[in-house]
Amino acid sequence: MGFFDSEIVQQEAKSLFEDYQNLVQLGGDFGKFDREGKKMYIDQMESVMDRYKIFMKRFELSDDFMAQMAVEQLKTQLGQFGMTPQQMFDQMNLTLERMKAQIPEF
Repeated sequence: MGFFDSEIVQQEAKSLFEDYQNLVQLGGDFGKFDREGKKMYIDQMESVMDRYKIFMKRFELSDDFMAQMAVEQLKTQLGQFGMTPQQMFDQMNLTLERMKAQIPEF
């Protein structure tokens, strides 16, 4: 069975995409959130980023051709912006750290 043929992989990909999209939409109002809302948002975004890292690591470790192609495609797309996947995650973490700094006593 191919990597993308797995129902578990398909469900996790769908869930990750939906969760991330919802958080990005919600993030537009981050400045309007109260302190607890901001903390919840950051915690949820960190959770999605952790899930995404694990998902990507599965791609990288798989010997499935399509999984390897997906990794290479991501590297190529990010490379167009002068970035590696690790730099992408680092940048996301930096953004979340900056958001945390805006919250007293986080």
